[in-house]
Amino acid sequence: MKNSLSSEQPRQQDGDKVLVIGISSRALFDLRESHKLFDETGLAAYSKYQVANENVYLEPGVAFPLVRKLLALNDDEVEHPGVEVILMSRNSADTGLRIFNTIEHYGLKIERAAFTNGESPYKYMSAFGTDLLLSTNAEDVRKALEKGYAAATILPGSAASRESGQLRIAFDGDAVIFSDEAERVFQQHGLDAFASSERQAAKQPLSGGPFKPVLEALHKIQSAYPITDNPIRTALVTARSAPAHKRVVLTLREWGIRIDEALFLGGRSKGEFLKAFGADIFFDDQRLHTESASAHVATAHVPTGIANEQKKAKKGSGSRT
Repeated sequence: MKNSLSSEQPRQQDGDKVLVIGISSRALFDLRESHKLFDETGLAAYSKYQVANENVYLEPGVAFPLVRKLLALNDDEVEHPGVEVILMSRNSADTGLRIFNTIEHYGLKIERAAFTNGESPYKYMSAFGTDLLLSTNAEDVRKALEKGYAAATILPGSAASRESGQLRIAFDGDAVIFSDEAERVFQQHGLDAFASSERQAAKQPLSGGPFKPVLEALHKIQSAYPITDNPIRTALVTARSAPAHKRVVLTLREWGIRIDEALFLGGRSKGEFLKAFGADIFFDDQRLHTESASAHVATAHVPTGIANEQKKAKKGSGSRT
């Protein structure tokens, strides 16, 4: 596939859409020093610092290895929909020059950007045709999810040290790939009711969650390659256990989507399993699991579903006292 977005967009096969991912500058690069300066001294000092250091290249951020592997999917001659990464930044074009200089330094084929000078860039997701937003700004992520986009907050932590060029992405199930309909039963009525409900509904496919379209897009790219020598490997890492696993398996079969690995952990901590899988990123809706995961792999919180509604309600209740 062609590598330059300026000369030719990633080619589409059979009308399949290019997977478009928007990423914030703080997710892509390590901007902790300059962001601390912004918090402590304000916008004017931050702007002056960024302009003065615009030829000082930034260190990679938590999501940098993920982006590099995503863009590498465009580098071979295999026909598949392709991937485009767009920078979506709250910087101005002036302060953002350092970011693009760094992008050029690392050879990343990112050529489109939205610099919004403090305003939320999520509003341009539709115009860019963006499928997924990865950002360190939780409010931007929540707004994108509310509009029906896949979005996740990149958490502080370290990327996996896996050197393989294979892209490895892990997803939680309920409220991420699937809707939170089963999770609602668990949260409202307990484990026994959840297990009984899932047994009864085992042959009824779950509704799709916010990340179903992302998984579908990855599956279309995967399908262009042999199963045994594939540049993408996916995993479902869920707190579910038998017999609640059956509905998940049958749902993915109904959707026609292949998951390479499925880990049904029965409530065990996910971090060590994700480390063993070597995930380039893991998406989960529950903070308990993201905290465990972020100690080992790049992790993103998906603030949707009943677990986050309950947390928000508790926070709101406390603020009125």
